[in-house]
Amino acid sequence: MCTWMENEKSMTSSGSEIPPVAYRALDDALWQSRYADMTPCEAARFLREKPHISRSFGETLRRMCPDVNIIATLRAFFLELDPTLKPRSLTKKLQNWLADRNPPTSREELYKCAFALQLREEQLDYLLAITDGYGIQYRDGREVVLVWFLRVGRQYREACAFFETLPPYEPTEEFPVESDSVVTHIVQDSFQRVMSLDELRVCYEHNLHRFGTQHARAYHYFENYLERLIQPTSSKLLPEERKYSIRTVMDTYLELKMPYTRSRTKLTPVQRLIKQNWPNETAIKDIRAHNADVPRKLLMLLYVVTENEGYDEPYADDIPDSFDNRVHDHWLILNAILIDCGMARLDVQNAFDWLVLYALGAREEEAMSERMEAVISELYE
Repeated sequence: MCTWMENEKSMTSSGSEIPPVAYRALDDALWQSRYADMTPCEAARFLREKPHISRSFGETLRRMCPDVNIIATLRAFFLELDPTLKPRSLTKKLQNWLADRNPPTSREELYKCAFALQLREEQLDYLLAITDGYGIQYRDGREVVLVWFLRVGRQYREACAFFETLPPYEPTEEFPVESDSVVTHIVQDSFQRVMSLDELRVCYEHNLHRFGTQHARAYHYFENYLERLIQPTSSKLLPEERKYSIRTVMDTYLELKMPYTRSRTKLTPVQRLIKQNWPNETAIKDIRAHNADVPRKLLMLLYVVTENEGYDEPYADDIPDSFDNRVHDHWLILNAILIDCGMARLDVQNAFDWLVLYALGAREEEAMSERMEAVISELYE
């Protein structure tokens, strides 16, 4: 039996637990003394004055490849893949990427960057996470194949050609039976143990039924949180006219004093980062109709606004008794949900994540959303 199959058996038999990484706790004393007791004005000032808190795509890539001519390397790689590209237009596009004027939004382009720059798996994961909120999708058949080829130092073209020989899979919109985030780690671990192309093919076919389920998990959380805002009562018997519209949900719960403006030129880097992809009525309707994926930012906002109340998930019961601090509890639960959806974990070096964490530290007498709203009001005044 392959080593990855043996390991999967042991992981499955261990039960449905939150992955150990989700228990990565904050330092209680540090948080309480330095951040939790900040006023909203102080929190806004902290976000403005900390340059590391607003890492961008270009800055991240330069930090990952300090001794590489990134533009020249990417240009050569993209032209080799597609000789019909116009070199001057491509150079301008890459310069914009590095200057954070129009960073890439296509995950496939980010994978190409990773192969061109020979990034490590964890670097690619981080780059994907800061771009669209999702790290490597280990329950996406194409992505796990690309990652394996990247990990072993093979070429992007080889990976694409090999993937074309594999059986297709259909993304599911059904809530998966294997509902714990440990499934992602089973898949990830199994592919990490693959040593040859033959094993890769067997591993892929063995996990075929698990592919395409992470987005179904994200829709599940989104729909449950949104339903509690549309019909904020435990009763399911209220007449239809007592339910809130999406417009009302936006105005009442999700706007949070975020200014409406299409222009980004007058915003500071940290203001742009926090405002980027802030939800609106149209976006929520599209997501609700499954015409768009659930953004990480929206899922975290819904968690803050609902404070995860009444959500019947096993995570809270699994948190060790020693983690009795409210910030710790929510940190663990939210991290577990993000991991379950294939999204990046909370990162205190990210401005929006820091703001979420600040909101999670609300005292019993204040709402998390009010705490976040107060900082946004100060930050954009």
